[in-house]
Amino acid sequence: MSNPFDDKNATFLVLVNEEGQHSLWPSFIEVPAGWQVALAATDRAACSAFIEANWTDMRPRSLAAMDLDAARA
Repeated sequence: MSNPFDDKNATFLVLVNEEGQHSLWPSFIEVPAGWQVALAATDRAACSAFIEANWTDMRPRSLAAMDLDAARA
């Protein structure tokens, strides 16, 4: 069996978790607990563009919030 993440012709979802982290996810695989669909099934290029445009801070939301709290103190 080949890796479904490597299939350039497959359809993918963009998932996001409560920490704001994004993931490219094959559309035929069940969405794991703790993740929500941020972009419905589409081609890999559209998913990658969505992730690049919307996930600009790679830090988990909780870590970014700690940095913001420290800057305010």
